[in-house]
Amino acid sequence: MPQKTLRFETACVHAGRSVDTGTGAVTPPIHLSTTFERKPDYRDDGYIYSRSGNPNRSQLEACLAALEGGADAIVFSSGAAAASAVFQSLKPGEHVVCSRDAYHGVLRILREVMSGWQLKITYVDSTDLAALKAAVAPNTRLVWVESPSNPLLKITDLAAVAELAHQAGALAVCDSTFATPALQNPLTLGMDLVMHSATKYLGGHSDVLGGALVAREAGPWAERLRFLQGTLGAVPGPFDSWLILRGTATLNVRVRAQCDSALALARHLAAHPNVEQVFHPGLETHPGHTLAARQMRHFGAVLSFCVRGGEVAALRAASRVKLFTRATSLGGVESLIEHRASVEGPESTTPKNLLRISVGLEHIDDLIEDLDQALAP
Repeated sequence: MPQKTLRFETACVHAGRSVDTGTGAVTPPIHLSTTFERKPDYRDDGYIYSRSGNPNRSQLEACLAALEGGADAIVFSSGAAAASAVFQSLKPGEHVVCSRDAYHGVLRILREVMSGWQLKITYVDSTDLAALKAAVAPNTRLVWVESPSNPLLKITDLAAVAELAHQAGALAVCDSTFATPALQNPLTLGMDLVMHSATKYLGGHSDVLGGALVAREAGPWAERLRFLQGTLGAVPGPFDSWLILRGTATLNVRVRAQCDSALALARHLAAHPNVEQVFHPGLETHPGHTLAARQMRHFGAVLSFCVRGGEVAALRAASRVKLFTRATSLGGVESLIEHRASVEGPESTTPKNLLRISVGLEHIDDLIEDLDQALAP
């Protein structure tokens, strides 16, 4: 059966994989070699040097392209490296419109690294389509949005963003790390490129770094991104690629279970007397709920909430958890909690009393009980 006909659950298990012809191994072997033999006439069999290509990386890229419904996937050593490659693919001085509520690492890349590129950046609330339309100009080359966003879980209308970008002749990119291919496929909504921090849900076990770009169409831009991948060398190693590919096999079942628990936890916290506000698109009170229901298959496994009593109360609650782990990152099987403003640093605009939670695979009642005792007076 051609892989393009596979349903998502099946593609998670089979895309990019095949039985090893040399040994019959069902699990893909790990190819650690950094160099590959050429033919006597100096032709090659597709692999020359591991910076430019590796069988494990090829398998992972084929899998991710299938899961997102894209023409090509390019993987990197981290999400930050993937995002950097997108901005480095632009010419100096070109105009970029970027969501103001993007991941703080992306904002830091633009402000502190790409400043030497002299890119012209306009930051905008991407959920406000009128503001976004006003920001997109005839010289705009790229529109970068994140949906759901980190850490406020804002939902952006991806189809509308793609249309606005394309009307101006610009490219549209979505950071879909929080959603994963299990929950939404931005390329089917018209986005040109989708970015993932593969460290999160794709790997799924908090044991591997990785990043990925999936292009809707093959062509010059995808070729440019692949050139940057090989030339700059921010590539995942064979074992990293193997671990992420292994993680995709259980992606669908992991994320759906985590989403169910996250929604239950969000509803519980929304009614908690010591919680001021909960940010989760699954709540009917969330301003992006209707849009999320339309462009996502579930509402995600990350939520944020503001603790009544300010920063002191939030830090006290985070210090009192027993089951949650106080750690940065998300998407693993264990539940994490973090005081986001502390992580983001002095430039953070995140509310000081906000805690972000990544819901894992523990029993929901245990998670609720842990937060209840942490939030108690």
